[in-house]
Amino acid sequence: MNAQDTFGTAPVRETCVMQPAWSRDDFEAQLRARSTAYHIHHPFNVKMNSGGCSREQIRGWVANRFYYQINLPLKDAAILSNCPDRETRRHWVQRILDHDGYGDHEGGIEAWTRLADAVGLTRDDLWSLRHVTPGVRFAVDAYVNFARRAPWQDAVCSSLTEMFAPQIHRDRLATWPEHYPWIDAAGLAYFRARISLAQRDVLHGLAVTLDHFTRRDQQERALAILQFKLDILWTMLDSIEKAFPQ
Repeated sequence: MNAQDTFGTAPVRETCVMQPAWSRDDFEAQLRARSTAYHIHHPFNVKMNSGGCSREQIRGWVANRFYYQINLPLKDAAILSNCPDRETRRHWVQRILDHDGYGDHEGGIEAWTRLADAVGLTRDDLWSLRHVTPGVRFAVDAYVNFARRAPWQDAVCSSLTEMFAPQIHRDRLATWPEHYPWIDAAGLAYFRARISLAQRDVLHGLAVTLDHFTRRDQQERALAILQFKLDILWTMLDSIEKAFPQ
């Protein structure tokens, strides 16, 4: 590319050397290494899983995270609308059904509604979205808009935070019954279901990413996309932590 010399008008030619691509295994390792930025390490999440949150804070988290839950089908529908590959659509549509439900399967959104009930939030409290902070709205809306506008492979890559999700669900299942006995254990069913579903989804999303991002510059872009999604999740907890200090 050309750059203008600071001290004159003659262009200076800069040479860009393309770094060799990571192998498939090394690229996957680079993606998985981003677990250090996952919101499992956020101070609010650490506090929540160690029993340090008040009832108001737990309810605030449940109410705000619900905004993320109800937007996941919109995000996934946006990916489908941009994807010309039939086989990918056949896999991806299952995510919408997992959250919205189908037939006798209530879906993740309804399961989250039962979690809200278990922590003392009414259905109106939840669905009115009155407790959702501006920061959470902004972050979630940014994620949905990204999925609408980005190439579908980029949006698939952004979903790979699911690689780290099973552990955060296991932590809640392991610690909440002890630290928050006032929460009806039946309300934790969402976390239990998501462990296996996230593992299933990762297999497909990771395969798409590893197949598509094959040059080094593409692989580095994939890491930046994944970091963007990690930042979305972290920012949500920043906003919740400030809105519900105790």
